[in-house]
Amino acid sequence: MEAASGADEKRWTDQKAEGRDGGDHTAATATETFLAHRNLLFTVAYEMLGSVADADDVLQETWLRWVGVDAAHVTEPRAYLVRITTRQALNRLRSVKRRREAYVGSWLPEPLLTAPDVAADVELAESVSMALMLVLETLTPTERAVFVLREAFGFGYDEIAAAVDKTPAAVHQIAHRARRHVEARRPRRSVTARQAEAAAEAFRRALETRDVQGLLAVLAPDVVAISDGGGIKQATPRPVFGAEKVARFIVGGLTKHDVALTVESTTVNGSPALALRMDGELDGVLAMRVEDTRITGLYYVRNPQKLTHVDSQTPLTLR
Repeated sequence: MEAASGADEKRWTDQKAEGRDGGDHTAATATETFLAHRNLLFTVAYEMLGSVADADDVLQETWLRWVGVDAAHVTEPRAYLVRITTRQALNRLRSVKRRREAYVGSWLPEPLLTAPDVAADVELAESVSMALMLVLETLTPTERAVFVLREAFGFGYDEIAAAVDKTPAAVHQIAHRARRHVEARRPRRSVTARQAEAAAEAFRRALETRDVQGLLAVLAPDVVAISDGGGIKQATPRPVFGAEKVARFIVGGLTKHDVALTVESTTVNGSPALALRMDGELDGVLAMRVEDTRITGLYYVRNPQKLTHVDSQTPLTLR
């Protein structure tokens, strides 16, 4: 499993050995089953929470509950694990929503390094994109859980009902309401992965040379730029709209600071992105939204608390 590190497996196995025995589970069986579904469980938690750190915590809680389950009563381990993960993520989502209401400046999801095969899967890439994650923030916790399980992973209404403690009929109504809400706000991705990469590369070249005209050539007229400093690093308190304003804001900001800029191409949340380093230190991760070969969204995460995983994280396959 690419998404599960050796340290993860050792930690989960060690916890089992320390006496957290659960019914008929053996350490090997519990670990094998959990790791077989870990990518799926992580993606569910991340899409619900928008945070790598919180998703990791949810997986830890899921593991602790999983090893306490009597395997004889579990007919579908995958569905059972998703149910535990969803419930833990819902509990955490309700608490973090209150924290986000007091967040300083614009809030953006924590960047998630993803493997190239994620970008090739259009539906999966869309489900973890920065743009869609921001739309999901406007849903209630239960709506978000239902939308993620139904739209991103295709779970049935009965399975979702068991995960969110609702009737299948209620879940059907929630799913319809959430889908309608998201569709009204979801940006449309109408480019191939190669076209998105080309736009990102053109933006990178213009950024490195501080070329305003080069930026204007790749930015859509109605582009929006959002930056997240979390009150720790400087960021615009509100989004910046329009190609001219965005281009001059970017170049002006770089010109104002006498630092050596290094721009590295990467893949974040299923789309081309850039990692910006100032004098060798990671300053932030810039994710992009590309439509009709031009960039319509720029999402710059500078909050250092959201960048702790970037340099150490193994690109994830997610499923």
